[in-house]
Amino acid sequence: IMIPFSMKNCFQFLCNHKVPAAGFKTTPKGGLILQSVSNDVYQNLAVEDWIHDYISLEGKPVLFFWRNSPSVVIGRHQNPWQECNLNLMREEGIKLARRKSGGGTVYHDLGNINMTFFTTKNKYDRMENLQLIVRALNAVQPQLDVQATKRFDLLLDGQFKISGTASKIGRTNTYHHCTLLCSTDRTALSSLLKSPYQGIESRATASIPSTVKNLLEKDPTLTCEVLMSAIAAEYAAHHHIKNHVHLINPADETVFPGVNSKVQELRSWEWIYGRTPKFSVNTTFNVLHEQTHLEIKVFLDIKDGRIEICNIKAPDHWLPLELCDQLNSSLIGSKFCPIETAMLTNILLRTYPGDYKLHSKWNILCEKMRGIM
Repeated sequence: IMIPFSMKNCFQFLCNHKVPAAGFKTTPKGGLILQSVSNDVYQNLAVEDWIHDYISLEGKPVLFFWRNSPSVVIGRHQNPWQECNLNLMREEGIKLARRKSGGGTVYHDLGNINMTFFTTKNKYDRMENLQLIVRALNAVQPQLDVQATKRFDLLLDGQFKISGTASKIGRTNTYHHCTLLCSTDRTALSSLLKSPYQGIESRATASIPSTVKNLLEKDPTLTCEVLMSAIAAEYAAHHHIKNHVHLINPADETVFPGVNSKVQELRSWEWIYGRTPKFSVNTTFNVLHEQTHLEIKVFLDIKDGRIEICNIKAPDHWLPLELCDQLNSSLIGSKFCPIETAMLTNILLRTYPGDYKLHSKWNILCEKMRGIM
C-alpha cells in the first residue's frame, strides 16, 4: 500500500541536530519504508544524505526506494574521465553525478531500482540487506538463481551481475545502497560506461567491469513495481513494521529543511569534477598537414579538476613555438573541460584576427584537445 508522506501524517522522523523544527518529529515504531516521487538523480542523492545527516535511526531503520532518469553516477573517489564517455553523455543529455559513498560507477535509468538501507553504525550489515533482497526475489519467482557474493554484489545464474553495492559509514548513522537491474537499457549502459580517453594516469578508485543482465530478461513478470513491492514486504516482515510505502518529494523543504542546498552542491562542477583525485594525461595524436601526418604530444597534470601543468608540443614548422607556449600558459588554471578550453582559445585567436591558416591549425589542435576532455 502506498500513501503520501507529508507533515500532516504521523510518520515524521526524529531529528538529531541543526535541523529546523519544521523537520521530522516522530517515527513509527520499528522503522519506515520510503519511495521518492522524483526521478532527478541530484534530488534523490540529496535526500539520501539528508536522512543520513539529520535523522535518529536508533531502533528505527529506513528503506528508501528511488529511480532516476538516465544518468551516470560515480563514486566519491573516482575519476569521471576514466569511468565514462563524457562526450557521448553531453551529446545525449545524460546527467553525471558524484555520490557521497565510495564504490564504482553505475548507470541509472527508470529500469534500475535504487535501494538505500539506513541504520545505526552498530546495526550496519550489507550481507543481511542483500539476503533480504534475495528472499524477496525468490518469493516472487522461486526458480530464480540469485546469490550474494563476497564483494556484496548480486549474481544471476552465477555469472550475471544484477546489483552493485556502495556505502557510507558516519559517526552514528550508516547507509548501504545498491542497484537492481530490472529493465535498464543495457546498450546505453555499455556505451556510456566505457571511457574513450587515452593516456590517463590516476590513483582514483577504478570500477571493475562486469557482465550484466536484466531480471526482466529472465522473467517478463519481474517489473520494477513488482520487485519493489516484494522487497518492501520482505523488509516490513523482517523489521516487524507495517508494509506501507510512503511517497516523498525530495525537493520539499517543509519536510527536508535545507535539502535544496545539498542538491545545489551535488549539481555543482566543483563537486562533480573538482573532487576528482589528482591525475595526469600523457597522450599523442596526429594531424594531417600537406599529406603528412604530424605528431602532437600532450602532457597535463589535473588537480581539483583544473589544469595545473600544461605541456603541448607541436612541430615548430606547423605551429610556432611561441604560440604553442602561449596556448600552454593560457590553459594553466582553467577547468579541464571543453567549454572553457574553447572560450580561452577563441580569446587567443583574436590576437591574430587575419591569420586564417593559423586559425585553422589552432582549431584543429583545440578540437583534438576537446576530444580528451
